[in-house]
Amino acid sequence: MKEIIFVGRSNVGKSTLITALTGKKLPAGKRPGVTRKPRHVAYQDIQITDMPGFGFMSGISEESIEAIKDNIVHYIEDNAGNIVLAVMVVNASSFADIVDRWAGRDETPVEVELFEFLHELDIDVVVAANKMDKVDDMDRTLNGIAERLGMMPPWRQWLDSIVPVSAKKGDVGRLKEVMRKKLEGNKK
Repeated sequence: MKEIIFVGRSNVGKSTLITALTGKKLPAGKRPGVTRKPRHVAYQDIQITDMPGFGFMSGISEESIEAIKDNIVHYIEDNAGNIVLAVMVVNASSFADIVDRWAGRDETPVEVELFEFLHELDIDVVVAANKMDKVDDMDRTLNGIAERLGMMPPWRQWLDSIVPVSAKKGDVGRLKEVMRKKLEGNKK
């Protein structure tokens, strides 16, 4: 069965976004780490997979966090042939700060690694810049996301790759449209 995966850091709104897109209620929490293993939702003729978040998880040991990250990588590698689209959900209001903090330590940020990893596996990626309702300057924020993912700003030239959303507010129409077009054009 063809599959769309939703990936990203803990607490960026992956589960909330899936609920907003599909109308199917998924458990979501205020604390990081509610989703600890892939959660599958059948939607029309496709499987949607809510992947665990990576990064900090409330009440979880560092060993367990690393194991979850490894499981995410193995899941994606093992299922790459069926994955027709990855929706990488980022918190638009904190993405640049998090990436810059990692880069300041001469480390590759996990989001950047994930973005490149998905492309290496030839998986089409849409970046859902979530929580846009908390952003003051949309263009500056989205240009920053594009730049940090190696995409030359302005972000508006990447309308099929970077999509502003607010899952909690139900502002997901543009993402739905981008996903529909990508699925229609997918050759997998």
